[in-house]
Amino acid sequence: IHNFIDMLNHTISNVQVNSSNAISELDEEFDGLYSVLHEMKGSMANTIQQEEARKIQALQDQLSQCSRALESSEELLELAVQSLDIKNPVELLEVGNVDWIVTVASAFRLSLKPKVSDSMTHMMVDFALEKRMLQAVKFLPVPKAPEIDVAACLVADNCITISWRMPEEDSRIDHFVLEYRKTNFDGLPRLKGEQRWELVDYIKATQYTLSGLKFDTKYMNLRVQACNKAVAGEYSDPVTLETKAFVFSLDSTSSHLNLKVEDTYVEWDPTGGKGQEKIKGKENKNSLIFSLFPVTSLKTTIGSSSPKRSTNSPRASARGGRDRFAGESYTVLGDTAVESGQHYWEVRAQKDCKSYSVGVTYRNPGKFDQLGKTNSSWCIHINNWLQTTFSAKHNNKAKTLDIPVPDRIGVYCDFDGGQLSFYNASSKALLHTFRAKFTQPLLPGFMIWCGGLTVSTGLQVPSAVKTLQKSENGLGGSTSSLNNVA
Repeated sequence: IHNFIDMLNHTISNVQVNSSNAISELDEEFDGLYSVLHEMKGSMANTIQQEEARKIQALQDQLSQCSRALESSEELLELAVQSLDIKNPVELLEVGNVDWIVTVASAFRLSLKPKVSDSMTHMMVDFALEKRMLQAVKFLPVPKAPEIDVAACLVADNCITISWRMPEEDSRIDHFVLEYRKTNFDGLPRLKGEQRWELVDYIKATQYTLSGLKFDTKYMNLRVQACNKAVAGEYSDPVTLETKAFVFSLDSTSSHLNLKVEDTYVEWDPTGGKGQEKIKGKENKNSLIFSLFPVTSLKTTIGSSSPKRSTNSPRASARGGRDRFAGESYTVLGDTAVESGQHYWEVRAQKDCKSYSVGVTYRNPGKFDQLGKTNSSWCIHINNWLQTTFSAKHNNKAKTLDIPVPDRIGVYCDFDGGQLSFYNASSKALLHTFRAKFTQPLLPGFMIWCGGLTVSTGLQVPSAVKTLQKSENGLGGSTSSLNNVA
């Protein structure tokens, strides 16, 4: 009860603070409204004054014209009276020969109607509607929750386009907020173990596209809320969209000692093998100590596997306890096998990379095997020594590819369709295609010498690649010399 009393007192304090803040914001809004009305009044009064000046100027101009016409008429009338007093026709003709010219008085050419009226009724205003609108001003209602149109949502090319609508028209909506988070659970979001929501704010439209995503989970939860100038409404019911893609890391446990491996990056390290003899000597020494002085209390900790890494996991089964690659096989493999379906990943080489290969291999290659030199591996090889050579390799056979080497290489593997294709990842131009009947799971493979490779995973098969695959399957293979039925 004491805790509840404290909570009530804290709530009362918050109500007072929030009420004060609301009044301050109300004052600011009304001050802004007064400022707008004052500015409008000044502008409209200035317009009226300008109209007054225009009319007065027009009337004064007309008054000046009338005054000049009146003076001219008086002079003409005086001349006419003098002429009528002359009785002698000769004298009258003499008067006609002088510079006086009898003309029609200018007064007869004047319009005796004012050019402008004295009415200012066109400058009147009627604020009856505005007054009714102001009288109808109320506190902003909380926006209702939007409704996501699942049928209009699209997941493609590592982008998610989401569409929504309001349950009813609301002209007070200022913007929308979109939140999304990755998950491996289908259905309603779970509170425990979920990743935090990512936020996209100030969306003006009722549709938004999230681009450049890495799909390293099976699903994506999304929800939307509407906001007016004052408050945000309730979130929409969350939707779950499938974002499944091929995700793997590089397996450092079996990579060549001259390769420095970090998750999705591998780099040539010429000093990588040094110091291993000392490590092996230390291991032998420890094993000798344990053989001479067995410690039963350590048996369970030394011989048991870590509870965080199950030996039944796909990555653990993909490794399969292989020996490290050795000799001139500067190779590192992915830790997840391709056993079915269509998958895609990309590789970017450093500019100073001298020699590297990108491809796939069956699960258990020999530790001296090199990609493309066995009947169980397929790859494309780039050699940048002296001059650049670009070739496709399989079963120790090579086919030269007379095309430029792209900055990024896309790898497309259709396991069930027996197809392995390489693309320019930027333009999606096809580089080469292998066709084979794969009978064992495939592991992504990489060989490198002098330089580094960055692997991008969690990518969907691009739409452009899907389109090219359809057309390519209709054309047949042009690389029959390297095709293999395994």
